[in-house]
Amino acid sequence: MGRVFFNVRKNIHALDDDYTVLASDSGKTFTLSASSGTVAVTLPTTLAEGMYYKFVVLEDTPSNAITIAAGSAIIDLVQKDAGGDAANSTAGTAVSNIVVGTSSTQGDVINLFTDGTTWYGEVLSGINNAITTS
Repeated sequence: MGRVFFNVRKNIHALDDDYTVLASDSGKTFTLSASSGTVAVTLPTTLAEGMYYKFVVLEDTPSNAITIAAGSAIIDLVQKDAGGDAANSTAGTAVSNIVVGTSSTQGDVINLFTDGTTWYGEVLSGINNAITTS
């Protein structure tokens, strides 16, 4: 008997406006564009273990900044960019926002997941310091 595969396609959600991410969005890949103005993406305020989201910059040098906000939750990130360092990594630093700047490039990626208490993630960018935190 052959193998049967179900749901092998990724669930993609295009964002070009403000959006509040839902717990039910877990597992989605969000494509980020800011052609119509700044974009604010708000992560869920109630954290549940295992929630996972992927964000991918859709355009070279977005016209406006994109902020991914965790509210009062803390984000622990490891960043790697074209500068070859992890200068913006947040280990031991309390941050609650990830800012995708206008110098970012198509394909830059942010992966976020939670253990139910803290957001953890990784950022990969083709441009030095294009994605920052606050």
